[in-house]
Amino acid sequence: MKIQIAGPGCMNCKTTEQRVFNACAELNLAADISKVTDYNEIARLGVLRTPAVVIDGEVAIMGRVPSVAELKSLLEQRAAK
Repeated sequence: MKIQIAGPGCMNCKTTEQRVFNACAELNLAADISKVTDYNEIARLGVLRTPAVVIDGEVAIMGRVPSVAELKSLLEQRAAK
């Protein structure tokens, strides 16, 4: 599973990134997690507001900081596919 955190590197982006790592750790989920900070690349991903979480090329969360519980639920659903 490829997870991208899109944003310029603000505190909300850093919080989102940490929560993604925490959710993956709690689920014992191996994922390729990366940050996307380039505005052109963020736009190419289809992200209109940051922070955003992109899972396997699909924007899952945009414009807010998700909770760890929400991320775990999302990741479990995606892993089940």
